Formats: sequence, structure tokens, C-alpha cells
Amino acid sequence: MATEHIVVVGAGQMGAGIAQVALQAGLRVTLADVSKEGLAKGADRIRAGLKKLVEKGKLDAAKQQAAEANLATLTNVTEAKDVDFAIEAVTENEDLKRRIFQDLDAVVRPGGILATNTSSIPITRIAASTKRPEFVIGMHFMNPVPVMQLVELIRGAATSDETYATTRALSERMGKTTVVSKDFPGFIVNRILIPMLNEACYALMEGLGSAEDIDTAMKLGTNQPMGPLQLADFIGLDTVLYIAEVLHKGLGDSKYRPCPLLRQYVDAGWYGKKSGRGFYKY
Repeated sequence: MATEHIVVVGAGQMGAGIAQVALQAGLRVTLADVSKEGLAKGADRIRAGLKKLVEKGKLDAAKQQAAEANLATLTNVTEAKDVDFAIEAVTENEDLKRRIFQDLDAVVRPGGILATNTSSIPITRIAASTKRPEFVIGMHFMNPVPVMQLVELIRGAATSDETYATTRALSERMGKTTVVSKDFPGFIVNRILIPMLNEACYALMEGLGSAEDIDTAMKLGTNQPMGPLQLADFIGLDTVLYIAEVLHKGLGDSKYRPCPLLRQYVDAGWYGKKSGRGFYKY
């Protein structure tokens, strides 16, 4: 059965972004979040994103109106009906995700797919909380979703070929390019990215250079659009630390040990751009 109606759980920046690209692809989308305020902000973010595309000439007004008409919201995901595909995009908390997947298991039609946007939690463990592990897959979008082209697809131990093929087709319908990763800590992107950000933290802690010099060196020396410390601020230092801990615990190698300076900043509540202070002040 073709995918026509999806539920996106979590109305934050990632969830709203996923919902927006799904709407642009002509899908019916139900955006679910337990917070009424968060849900309203997410829906406003989606409408603003669609409006901006119209202003830039990348979307016509008729498609904007159709997309907005295809958006529904719920504060209780268990009330969703006729769901073909679900994408969970809540915070990186395994217990929370497992509870949500149990709810989605009862909502998504038989044979429908349950996807998680996790950036680090094993798909196999999340799938084990459902009655359909063969229909569970990782679908890791990059942030900001409407701009970034990549989706990492992560197959758990039980993920079927049909589930993978359907998820890849949906990703491509949303205009994304996919890569496939095995279900190991960090997958592909964060397995490589987080150690680089962590090493930049060590370089700063050891006085190798100032934050500005480290970032400028990496931007101009390796042609990256953003330096590693600034990127860590934009991701959220709490998120960077969490993924570093997942890599360190999951792979058992000391080279993944989170930098003490990174941990200290998180302890201080300096999470980066979202809190107003990280390696830089905002």
C-alpha cells in the first residue's frame, strides 16, 4: 500500500521540518505533540517555512494552500486514524521513544512502518518494544530538515527489505538523498562528526588556540561552512555530549571519551545557541 498519510511525533524544530517536507511532497501529515504550545509553535513554523518558499519562487501559492490543508495536529497520538507511516522525532531519550513506539504500534495500520529520527539510539532496541520489529527503521534527517539533503536509513536487526525499500522511496519523494548505515553507535554521520567536535573541545581546553582561531582554521583550512565549536553550539552541547557518551559506552574505546570541558559547559547550562551561551555568546 502506498504511503499517503504520515504521523510525525514531536513538534520541535526537527519534527516540524520533517512535517514540512512531507507536506511539500503532497502527503497528508498529522503532527502530534503532548504540548499544546509546542504544537502551535510547530504548526506556525511549518506555515512560515511554506510561505518563505513561495516568496522565493520555489513553491506556488496553490501548492502552499494544499499543503496547509493537509496538515492536522493532535496532542494525543493514539487518536490518529488511517496512518500508513509514523516518524518519531522527540528528544534523545530511549525510555520516552520506546513508550511512543508502543503507542504507534497500536495506531499505524498493519504492515505500516514505524521510523525513528534518533541520531544515536540503537534501532534494534527501539524495535524490540513493538510487536512489529521487522517494520521498524531509523530515518535520521539532518537539521535544518527543509535545507539539508541527507537522510540516513538505519536497519535494525529485524528490519525487512520491504520496510527499507518503502522508507527509501518515501525519503526520495521528500526530495532527499539516502545512505544506509548498520545499527552501530552513531551510525555514519555522528560516528565521524562527533569525535571531530569532541577533539575541537580538547584543542580549546588544552589552549591550542582560541575558539575563534580553531573555527577559522577549520573553515578556511578544510573548506567547511562552519567551524566545529560553532557547529557544536548550533547542535546543542548537551546533545553533542549525549552522543559522545553513546559512542564511548557503545564502542568501548577511550578515543571517544567526552572532553571534560564539554561536560563542564553542559553542567553549567551552557548548551550553545539555544541557551544563549556555549563556546560563544548569543
